[in-house]
Amino acid sequence: MSNYTLTVNGQTCPVEAASDTPLLWVLRDHLNLVGTKYGCGVGQCGACTVHLNGVPTRSCLTPVSTVGRMQVTTIEGLAPDGSHPLQKAWCELDVAQCGYCQAGQIMTAAALLTHNPQPSDKDIDDAMAGNLCRCATYLRIRQGIHHAAGLAPTKKEAAQ
Repeated sequence: MSNYTLTVNGQTCPVEAASDTPLLWVLRDHLNLVGTKYGCGVGQCGACTVHLNGVPTRSCLTPVSTVGRMQVTTIEGLAPDGSHPLQKAWCELDVAQCGYCQAGQIMTAAALLTHNPQPSDKDIDDAMAGNLCRCATYLRIRQGIHHAAGLAPTKKEAAQ
């Protein structure tokens, strides 16, 4: 066991874990951040997606020992009050069916919108291709991303 100091959702979090413990289990079992889901355990489904320094990352494949000083953002830290445009869009459009994969879907979509605030259908499909939804709500997910893009402030508005 080793001691690590992670920065998760803006908070300093000391944890003790084996170096090969996946970040997913540190988040869920040590820090009680259970919004990030275990889906497949091999990085193929996207349910465990979190951001490391803003980059969507499969936490089931990321050993805690590799996180270092990177900023970890989970679904709980995206906007704790539910005010992120994607969270609003998901609720307004009733995007989720069972909801299990949705934290990973939203985290991947948030990274997309950060880099491409007005994505095309192709941009969305390409960015979201690695996230699986067993309920096949892909069209609603795409619609939710477009809706969130309309809700998000423009760079000019955000600067004011």
